[in-house]
Amino acid sequence: MNALLLDTCATIWLAEGETLSKDASSALSEAAETGTPVLISPMSGWEIGLLAARGRVSMSVNPMAWFERLLAIPGMRLSDLSVRILIASSYLPGSPPRDPVDRILISTAREHGYCLVTRDKNLLAYAKQGHMIALAC
Repeated sequence: MNALLLDTCATIWLAEGETLSKDASSALSEAAETGTPVLISPMSGWEIGLLAARGRVSMSVNPMAWFERLLAIPGMRLSDLSVRILIASSYLPGSPPRDPVDRILISTAREHGYCLVTRDKNLLAYAKQGHMIALAC
């Protein structure tokens, strides 16, 4: 099983106990059973901070404490965010999404062979082009 990389929305939904797709729930359960990492990008931390600062998400604690609490869940880890990944996000094959954070998530998934867990239609469409692995949540 490939390690799972959660996009920002999947990170929020998982932390808030929202319903995920059957496939995503099964993949997360399998990851927990097998010790396969579930990764969160530092870019998701940045996006969560922006969403909270703009009042687009409501949190019971500040975004940093919320993010640290999420990373304390067994099996959750922070993904690598190297210069290599950032530069590679500028040279993705095919027709990648234009959003810079989406491109960085794609590049991260491609660099490490992660499966990106997302509901983002642009990311799922890019995966259908065969350039990365994604799972609809």
